[in-house]
Amino acid sequence: MSYLALNSSASGMNALNTQLDVIANNIANADTPAFKSSRTDFQDLYYIEKKQPGVENVATQSTSPVGLFVGLGVEVAGTQLNLEQGAPIPGGELDVMIQGNGFFQIDMGDLSPTGIGYTRNGQFKLNADGELVVGPDVGYRLEPAIQIPPNASNVTIGNDGSVYYRDPNSQNTELAGRIELAVFQNPAGMEQYGQNILLETFASGQPNTGDPGDPGVGAGGLQSGVYEGSNVNAVTELVDLIRTQRAFEMNSQSFNAADETLQTVVNLGR
Repeated sequence: MSYLALNSSASGMNALNTQLDVIANNIANADTPAFKSSRTDFQDLYYIEKKQPGVENVATQSTSPVGLFVGLGVEVAGTQLNLEQGAPIPGGELDVMIQGNGFFQIDMGDLSPTGIGYTRNGQFKLNADGELVVGPDVGYRLEPAIQIPPNASNVTIGNDGSVYYRDPNSQNTELAGRIELAVFQNPAGMEQYGQNILLETFASGQPNTGDPGDPGVGAGGLQSGVYEGSNVNAVTELVDLIRTQRAFEMNSQSFNAADETLQTVVNLGR
C-alpha cells in the first residue's frame, strides 16, 4: 500500500535533513583551527517479508530464485569523524601542530567525566599564572601543566615537545616542561564536546600517553610556529550539499506521488 511509500519517503527526508545539518556544520567550521569534519552514515530499515527466496512451488517442482521484500525506509546510523590532518597555518611562537597521530591533553575539571579533554588545536597562550592554555574564551590548562616564569623570553617548543625559555636573570636557556600527547585506538569513537575538544568514551578506548614522536606510543612529532587548520574540503562539501538537496527533492516527489495514490484509492469508494 502507498502508506509504506509515505513512511519510506518521510524517513528519507528526515535522514537527509540530518545530513544537511552535518554538512552545514562542516561548512560553518571551514576556518576553525584543527576542526575535523564529519560524514553521515545511513542504513536501511527493516523489511516486510512477503515471500521468502527458495520457496518450493509444488506444481512446478521448482524453487523461487528470489524473494519479495518491501523496505520501510532509511535511518541515520551515525556520524563519523574524518581525522585527516589539516593544513599547517603560520602562527606565533607558542603555536604548535601535531604531525601525525595524537591529541593535546587539557584540564577540564568537572566538565569531563575523566577530568581531561583532548584537542588538536595548538594555538597555545599563557594565562595569568604563566601556564600554557588552549582556548581563547575559557583557557583550558595543558596537561601536564607547563609554567613559564614572569619576564621570560624566547619561548620555544621543540619537535619532541620540550618547552624552553630564556631566564631573564641568568640569560640561560631553561626547560619549562614537556608536552605529552595522547593516542587512542579508535579516535573516531570519541565524543564531540565542542570548542575543538573531544572526550574519551568506551568506544574510543583509553588513551596511551607519551612524548611526541615516541614510536612506542605512536604519537606524531610537533612542528612549532604553525597550527593545524580545518580539514574541511569546501568543494566536497558543496557537492554533497547539492546531492543532498536533490535527494530530498526526489523523496518529496515520492511522498506526493504516494499521497495522490491514496487519494485515488479513497475516491474509488465514493
